[in-house]
Amino acid sequence: MQRRSLLQLAAAAPAAWLTLPAPLRAQGLEKPKVTIAVGGKNLLYYLPLTVAEQRGYFKAEGLDLTIADFAGGARALQAVVGGSADVVSGAFEHTVNMQHKGQRMRAFALQGLAPQIVLGVSTKTMANFKTVADLKGKKIGVTAPGSSTNVMVNFILAKAGLKPSDVSIIGVGASQGAVAAMRSGQIDAISNLDPVITLLQRSGDLKIVSDTRKVAEAEKVFGGPMPAGCLYAPQAFLDKNPNTAQALANAMVRAAKWIQAAGPSEIITNVPEAYLLGDRAVYIDAFLAAKGALSPDGVIPEKGPDTAFRALASIDAEIAKAKLDLAAVYTNEFVKKANAKYPKG
Repeated sequence: MQRRSLLQLAAAAPAAWLTLPAPLRAQGLEKPKVTIAVGGKNLLYYLPLTVAEQRGYFKAEGLDLTIADFAGGARALQAVVGGSADVVSGAFEHTVNMQHKGQRMRAFALQGLAPQIVLGVSTKTMANFKTVADLKGKKIGVTAPGSSTNVMVNFILAKAGLKPSDVSIIGVGASQGAVAAMRSGQIDAISNLDPVITLLQRSGDLKIVSDTRKVAEAEKVFGGPMPAGCLYAPQAFLDKNPNTAQALANAMVRAAKWIQAAGPSEIITNVPEAYLLGDRAVYIDAFLAAKGALSPDGVIPEKGPDTAFRALASIDAEIAKAKLDLAAVYTNEFVKKANAKYPKG
């Protein structure tokens, strides 16, 4: 009887194995259920994440993914630090900042070659704006305090001889709330991303001061390549779950390559209707403005960590004095394998 049951089990095992999704069988994911925290998922800054989700690329890699959306990147980071999420879809410079705080975070798939953040002033409350110095004493809206939009404000203020305390920073999110805050006069200036920026620009409510949707301008502002949106995670997560991290990188690289080959109409059909902020034409304009700043292959530029460090050091004296291991804040190993697996997306 025992011999027969063992034979039955042996015969049944291959059948059970074949019922597993192919990616799981092939990769042996350590953690197929993953939660990604993101700050403002509707932004074009995170378009590769949305495309990878909407087109089923994560599922194709065997992942059962949950995306938790927050008002800004700082809050998304808090979710991972607090243990309610595994991976952050956020700004690259957070990896540098977290190492300074003694927490090892590592970026492993790039979404943006440039920050895509635009600093602009209200055409109503600052109609006579001439230079950044005019922002002293003004209210500036950012996605969330401490987020990359806040960092860029501080950086631009510092170049103009102003301190963060010279302005009032107000969190306005990254959607209709940000638009309403600008139009109602609750804020005098805004540091935000598309489609919010294009919507305000088209309606005549915004005058652009600095535009890092253009890679050349971003490099001019920051003095070098400034990697932006990326997937990053605690080093411990990458150490324990290398196959899972590879699956995430595979999906993101496929999305990056699909975006570069896609036309505006295809993009529109691959994002949720709510992301369009009620105006498809605005979203298309925003996509065309931001497309050049999106990574074509997920690879993090070698000099990017140095640029991010300099940007943070310019606004934080403690970081400026720190001796950091910048090679430890990123890795391209996963995206290199992903590009080999999906050479054409």
